Amino acid sequence: MAQKTYAGITVEVTEEGYFTDSSQWTKEIAEDVAREEGIVLTDQHFAVMEFLRNRHKSGDPLSIRSINHSGVIDVKTFYQLFPGAPLKKATKIAGIPKPASCV
Repeated sequence: MAQKTYAGITVEVTEEGYFTDSSQWTKEIAEDVAREEGIVLTDQHFAVMEFLRNRHKSGDPLSIRSINHSGVIDVKTFYQLFPGAPLKKATKIAGIPKPASCV
C-alpha cells in the first residue's frame, strides 16, 4: 500500500492510485485527483461520481454499460468528461476501487 496526500489529507491508495478506503474521499480530494488526471471537475462530473459511489456502496458491478443505463449521462458524454479510460479515471477520482471490468 502507498499513501498520497490530496487537499492536505493523507489517504491510503493502491499502487495504481485507487483508494483502499472510499470513506476517506471528499470533493476537495476529488478535485486534486482530477487535476493529476488533467481534468477540471464540473457538476456533471460530480453527478457521475455520485452515481458510481452509490452503485459501489450497493455492491453492484460497475461498467460502461451501467453508466449508459444510469439516466445520469450517456456513453459519448462519459468519454468526453473522462477522456482516455473513462471508467478507470472516473472511479479513481470518485475514490472507489478499480472496477473488475477494467484491466
